[in-house]
Amino acid sequence: SLLVFVFLKLQLSFSENSTLKCSTSFHCPFTKHGFKAETHFTEKYFSQTLDHFNFNSMGNGTFSQRYLISDKYWKKGYGPIFFYTGNEGDIWEFALNSGFITELAVQQKALVIFAEHRYYGKSLPFGKDSFNIPQISLLTVEQALADYSVMITELKQQLAATECPVIVFGGSYGGMLSVYMRLKYPNIVAGGLAASAPILSTAGMGDSRQFFRDVTNDFENIAPECRDAVRGAFHQLKELAESHDYSRIQSEFTLCKPPSSAQDIHQLYGLLRNAFTLMAMLDYPYSTHFMGNMPANPVKVACETMLSGSDLLGNLRNTAGIVYNATGVLTCFDLYNLYLECADPTGCGLGFDSLAWDYQACTEINLCFESNNVTDMFPPMAFTEKDRELYCSTRWAVVPRPHWLKTQFWGDALSTASNIIFSNGDLDPWANGGVRKSLSSSLIAVNTGGAHHLDLRGSHDDDPATVIAARKTEADIIEQWVKMERTRLQTLS
Repeated sequence: SLLVFVFLKLQLSFSENSTLKCSTSFHCPFTKHGFKAETHFTEKYFSQTLDHFNFNSMGNGTFSQRYLISDKYWKKGYGPIFFYTGNEGDIWEFALNSGFITELAVQQKALVIFAEHRYYGKSLPFGKDSFNIPQISLLTVEQALADYSVMITELKQQLAATECPVIVFGGSYGGMLSVYMRLKYPNIVAGGLAASAPILSTAGMGDSRQFFRDVTNDFENIAPECRDAVRGAFHQLKELAESHDYSRIQSEFTLCKPPSSAQDIHQLYGLLRNAFTLMAMLDYPYSTHFMGNMPANPVKVACETMLSGSDLLGNLRNTAGIVYNATGVLTCFDLYNLYLECADPTGCGLGFDSLAWDYQACTEINLCFESNNVTDMFPPMAFTEKDRELYCSTRWAVVPRPHWLKTQFWGDALSTASNIIFSNGDLDPWANGGVRKSLSSSLIAVNTGGAHHLDLRGSHDDDPATVIAARKTEADIIEQWVKMERTRLQTLS
């Protein structure tokens, strides 16, 4: 779960005993821990406007937008509404892996709603035709925010909750949406918790080398020798590729078919790099068993694997297997089924959701990250604005707008905003693409000390003290926001 989180960032259809194929990093959903969301949530559908900004568009149509709702802990008509701004995947995945929100709802007697993002999961405006041109054109950040604002407003009316303060939550891209909701619709949303939200890097601000440099740092911090072993393994692979020893490459990496071109080698580089990205993002202190089996502290496990002997290529293959073949059931790696290259160099995932994210990465979400083998341990793989423009014009017939998010959602000029928590963890390669320092008394940066939006996950015995403290800080701030908004609403009534 940036992008994905993503992180991970996806129609990732896996069972708990299946091989992990989550080839997206920004938006990979996470494991079932804490509250069992399926026992608390009711799945419902909301009749949503297709196009909020053009009254003649698409026949003034509507579509069914899925949402999950739980009033189990709600003090009806009084308690706050905790609204999750769904991101790039099936909404159940986020509900099942954001136990902190439910824990907070118990404390603060809140109604909890998880809303699914248009064009993801089952919220497909045009069914199987949703990813055709021009139907795909209604997939924008602005439309998604309008969806959530309309849904909140109408559900408050239906539930006799018009006086209930609304706090939004989100992780990774969903965290970006929580920030944007507070900026765009402060009349509807009293505050937002944006966990691991890379609002600066995805707006084209910052260093294109930052992301893969920070992935590398995670492994280097375990042991510099680990970084050197990874770099050395990629160097050996490069030498084999340059001599066109494709049969040896197939043998060393247990590929289903021998590579036969520079493109196949590029694809192998991407698949291998993505495995390290995913382990860095999911570097939780406990094992996770959703979409395969990720061990506790996977970066440490990866480094142990990379340093387990002198066969660097074999070690690299086995390290990638932690991600792609956790259960050992795969007899070979299929380069083009396990990983899809797209407009997000950190991965778009698989299935329909990958199409939606690819389109977003071709329009508003700017993810021009590169690896270069100098500031990071990976093969040089550029993805420039020119590369992006060429790919996106061919794939989706669109020209990206690299600076639009900065213009539309303020970039780093956030000082006049209020009531947003920006939480990030030092282990997360997305963190330095977000807000790391508090900007005012109500624009508050919180360090979770962990991996990708660890603070949204349910409490766990192995949680580090930093994330326990971060959740306590977040809970106290949100409680104050709710009180302030309730007082404001009472003065208006």
